[in-house]
Amino acid sequence: MYAIIKTGGKQFKVEEGESIFVEKLNVAEGEKVTFDQVIFVGGESTKVGSPVVDGASVAGTVEKQGKQKKITTFKYKAKKNQHTKTGHRQPYTKVKIDSINA
Repeated sequence: MYAIIKTGGKQFKVEEGESIFVEKLNVAEGEKVTFDQVIFVGGESTKVGSPVVDGASVAGTVEKQGKQKKITTFKYKAKKNQHTKTGHRQPYTKVKIDSINA
């Protein structure tokens, strides 16, 4: 059984026991989190939401809070002696999927 959930402006295909990296959630490590915006549930029977499946949810446990690798950006203006170098590390939350309730 699998489901497609929406969180952080993105959609993720999840299965039980799988770990996913989502946009940062304000939940401490080891706590439970529930995703209510389930768009699709597949498996023995298929349920498609419009826009979400009624009564469906996905439960998970937060494994880790962290930041991704640094991405460096470099802006340069030719003949103006002007440049800007900046870096960015996107925060994420690692969630292990415990159950899919459809």
